[in-house]
Amino acid sequence: MSAKPVLQVLSGESVWPPPAWLMRQAGRHLPEYRATRAQAGSFMQLCLNPELAAEVTLQPVRRYGVDAAILFSDILIVPWAMGQGLTFAEGEGPRLPPIRDRAGLAALDVEGAVARAAPIMGTVRRVRAALAAEHPGTTLIGFAGGLWTVACYMVEGKGGGEFKQARRLVHEDPAFFCELMAKLEAATLAYLLAQAEAGAEVLMIFDSWAGQLPPSAFREWVIAPTKRLRAALKAARPDIPVIGFPRLAGPMLVEYAAATGVQAVAMDTAMDPAWAAAHIPAATALQGNLDPEALLAGGEALQRQAQGILQAMKGRPFIFNLGHGVEQPTPPEHVSALMKLLRAA
Repeated sequence: MSAKPVLQVLSGESVWPPPAWLMRQAGRHLPEYRATRAQAGSFMQLCLNPELAAEVTLQPVRRYGVDAAILFSDILIVPWAMGQGLTFAEGEGPRLPPIRDRAGLAALDVEGAVARAAPIMGTVRRVRAALAAEHPGTTLIGFAGGLWTVACYMVEGKGGGEFKQARRLVHEDPAFFCELMAKLEAATLAYLLAQAEAGAEVLMIFDSWAGQLPPSAFREWVIAPTKRLRAALKAARPDIPVIGFPRLAGPMLVEYAAATGVQAVAMDTAMDPAWAAAHIPAATALQGNLDPEALLAGGEALQRQAQGILQAMKGRPFIFNLGHGVEQPTPPEHVSALMKLLRAA
């Protein structure tokens, strides 16, 4: 039996108090992160520097005692590793040369993607070694973006908005979009397996824009590719559990959980945890889903919402988290207060 609470939950146990970690726990709300980010020079340079990326991955573990460290990286590393340009403009988010024609599609290098992403694997190895030496009960989570979400960025060339170009392309040239998704799926699978080989103990799939799709398209572009990824990961590494996060899936979360075969589904901020607990079988763990704004507010609002989630999840496999990422202005003291509340549950 694993002594790591996150792995216990993902094997089907109900652990109480529940293990906890936070999406974007390693980030701009921490002064130590801001110092390391300044040292790196840019966001991409930070992602691709194994020493500094490992440092920021470990910072929230040291400060808060969270039960999982999540690899510090970005969901757009996979298209970058396939040769699509990627920059991060301050205050504007990611920028990529849009892929909307056959020439752009042909230029994507699936076979060389993992080799180009070698610095990320260096980060994974460093973090795993540090956790083993200093925090032996803490689980290392690797991740990749969901295929629909990453494809949207690749076609659109940027984030934000409604990804109308990508959604239109699905209807106007489905064969092209299928080819793009096939290349992305192959590269993502290899990338996730490389993380597992380097020491990731859990893999998470962030499909941040899954909620844009109607049910039929959600089944085709979110559930089906995630199911294939999960099956391939299980065949190669049956010891590695997977957490799926189809953000804003709403009631489709039930079908996603049943069809994909993931060990856990993460609930977004809009999900009623009591509804999820009633509709998703206990064989699938739940993760989530405190509103990041409640964490930012702190005090009574934070306590009330956290207690409500705990009450809804009592007695089933559950990992406490946010429904989205930590907001930049969040005082670290609020995160510490949350962790103290959870440990006393």
